[in-house]
Amino acid sequence: MCGIVGYTGSQPVVDRLIEGLRRLEYRGYDSAGIAVQAGDGTLSVTRRVGKVSGLASAVSNVHPEATCGIGHTRWATHGVPSQQNAHPHVSCDGSIAVVHNGIIENFAELREELISRGHEFRSTTDTEVIAHLVEEAYEGDLLEAVRAVTVSLVGSYGLAVTCAQEPGRIVVTRRDSPIVLAHGEDGSYVASDIIAVIRANRDVVVLGDDQFADMRPQGIAYSDAQGETIEPNVMHVDWDIDVAEKGGYPDFMLKEIHEQPRVVRDTLAGRMVGGALKISELGMSLEELQLIDRVYVIACGTSYHAGLVAKQLIEAWARIPTEVEVASEFRYRNPIITPTTLVVAVSQSGETADTLAAIREARIKGGKVFGITNVIGSPVARESDGVIYTKANKEIAVASTKSFLGQVVSLTLLSMVLAQAKGKFTQAQTRLLFGELADTAEQIERILADTTAIEEAALACKDANDALFIGRGMGSAISYEGALKLKEISYLHAEAYAAGEMKHGPIALLSKGFPVIAVATQSPVYDKVISNIQESRTRGALVVAVATEGDEEIRKHADYVIYVPRVRDAFSAITVSVPLQLFARAIAVARGCDVDQPRNLAKSVTVE
Repeated sequence: MCGIVGYTGSQPVVDRLIEGLRRLEYRGYDSAGIAVQAGDGTLSVTRRVGKVSGLASAVSNVHPEATCGIGHTRWATHGVPSQQNAHPHVSCDGSIAVVHNGIIENFAELREELISRGHEFRSTTDTEVIAHLVEEAYEGDLLEAVRAVTVSLVGSYGLAVTCAQEPGRIVVTRRDSPIVLAHGEDGSYVASDIIAVIRANRDVVVLGDDQFADMRPQGIAYSDAQGETIEPNVMHVDWDIDVAEKGGYPDFMLKEIHEQPRVVRDTLAGRMVGGALKISELGMSLEELQLIDRVYVIACGTSYHAGLVAKQLIEAWARIPTEVEVASEFRYRNPIITPTTLVVAVSQSGETADTLAAIREARIKGGKVFGITNVIGSPVARESDGVIYTKANKEIAVASTKSFLGQVVSLTLLSMVLAQAKGKFTQAQTRLLFGELADTAEQIERILADTTAIEEAALACKDANDALFIGRGMGSAISYEGALKLKEISYLHAEAYAAGEMKHGPIALLSKGFPVIAVATQSPVYDKVISNIQESRTRGALVVAVATEGDEEIRKHADYVIYVPRVRDAFSAITVSVPLQLFARAIAVARGCDVDQPRNLAKSVTVE
């Protein structure tokens, strides 16, 4: 992994490939490269470790006549980041070039077989075996060679392959790794992300598993594993192309934080109809909802923390036992799933490999699956019985902000629907809660209007080596997200604990100046959080408290106070998450970090 692009048409391909790779930079990567069909009938391959800008400089005058090629940004899985391991990879004779997202699980076995037959390898990646296999299978038809090779591949892959002997042709296929295609006036495009092809055509094709695309300048033909012609799955994209621009902000992360009021409004738009809450995309009848007796929320990373919020809401409102599971662990422990189990799969990208695997496990066991994702037509959306789209528009920064907020709002809606179905809420109660939920958009705008206190607290903490986030109840759930944001973009080690666990280990870490960030908004457990803050200050900790407007008492106990508007405790995760995002970003900027593309991280994790 991480990003694939390809173009064949009437225009210079190098420019098209570099533009596409730049649009994929947000996904994270460590190296990049392109392969183009040169005018002399050969393939010209250029690869570089580091940013796409370095690759762009290296190819600025390379084969301006070329109009067909493929490119890749790599995030290392097999083999260290190096020029040799960067994609594209080529066959022994240099006539076949391949870019690949995914993991070939049987590559070691295939590599040994190929070496025994005389093939020489230049890298330590799993991808290179594909180039050699296609070379062996090639008999004048690239599509049939690729089709034959995929039979021997075990694992996940999105592939784009080109061949020196067939000018203007690119063959594409996939299994458990996203691929989208589009045909425009100037040619045919392929990428692993819609954002790299949308300028060609807003009607894009989402390639299905074990389907093949035969790209030519004049159009794209689609077929299945048996070679039969198929009708492609066409999806219309209606989100704003200009989302990929910063719009005057210094970085995408800050821009996306400021877009969160709109995310709340868009996610809630049209949900209250005739005084009743409606989610038409549920894919379940009222009777089926009433029978739900267990809920699993499965997710990874930031989405997992949104699940922690959902657990509290579903159990409090609908009175349904709810567990939040790390997707990578879920299917390996033989979870108890029945036809009355609801599995809620949460994924920003809709293509997280572990979450998809968990969905399939749940379906095999007979459970109902509901997806929450930000990407229309994504694998999570397609493989779920129902789906809520978070309406966050494209998120470019690797650290999720507006998508997380959209997930929390969507999960809140789902919690309300379940409570309605179970007879725990009257329509009047639902309307009241919905109105308060909608009001959080304006409350976020108030937070964004004055960030002085956040920036002051961040500067006081920027030189620390460690930090501890604490909270109780809903504050505990959001503390985990605050710690993750800080560590992933500032590289400052941060942990989160339920505040009641302080005496059971974490308090041993505290010393003079150690930052403790406490979520201390008004709630039934406010006094207990204050006790935990006092424990921290007694041991010399520097305390930053996130508190409710009007709470002057908190100033006696904290070194820095960040105020948020008063909301119902059930909605506090929405308002508190915003200053924690800004706090993490301010520290990262002060430490000189790239907040949009943190080291070692990818926006979308499409391998297990």
